[in-house]
Amino acid sequence: MPFVAGSIALAVAASPPARPPRLGDAALLRFARSRFDPFARTDRVRVLGVHRGTVVVVDYPCGDVCPAYTKRIVHYDVPPEACARVGGTIVNELVPRGPAVMARPYCEPTVIVGIKPRPSSPRR
Repeated sequence: MPFVAGSIALAVAASPPARPPRLGDAALLRFARSRFDPFARTDRVRVLGVHRGTVVVVDYPCGDVCPAYTKRIVHYDVPPEACARVGGTIVNELVPRGPAVMARPYCEPTVIVGIKPRPSSPRR
């Protein structure tokens, strides 16, 4: 029986990670316009998919009173200096930092620039 258990462990370890889904403009717009529940977000950063060949991630930063001031930021997973190369637009997002906010540059897909999701109504 130990041989079978070892084979199963090897098979699981050797399986490749799942590929993120491809995202078209319409899917990206739909996600960017959708509401989100800041109380439901447990992962701070997650991969949304691949848009025009570049990985898109979603950040859920919050300040010192999480999740009350959680914000959702959809952006390409590239540094700001590579933004023009992938067809994005640099947007300085105000990110909660402790009791204050600070501007941080993100490379956002141009198709969603200016679209700001609203959190769902707060839970009581």
